[in-house]
Amino acid sequence: MKPLRKLLTVLIVLAMLVVSMLFSLQNKAQVPLDLLVYSFEPQSLAVWILIAFVLGGLLGMLISSVILLQTRASLRLTKRQLKNAAAETIQLRSEVSSPLVS
Repeated sequence: MKPLRKLLTVLIVLAMLVVSMLFSLQNKAQVPLDLLVYSFEPQSLAVWILIAFVLGGLLGMLISSVILLQTRASLRLTKRQLKNAAAETIQLRSEVSSPLVS
């Protein structure tokens, strides 16, 4: 299953590269980018769109990584609490059953 997944990932990345190259070849119009505090030199429209696409993907991966780390930390804490509760349950059951046995 893993080799198939890797192959599929490679094919998707290659397809994205081909599509982005074709997109950049078709959109050669020079467009300046003017932000509030800084103006960039005119670049082709495809460059600006591809940069925005890549930055959005990277930002999405960063945010999802932070959420994933928080979720894993919460899961570890919950597992630790469950283990402690199970140990306490075993201890309480042994304390309750021991006077009856004696």
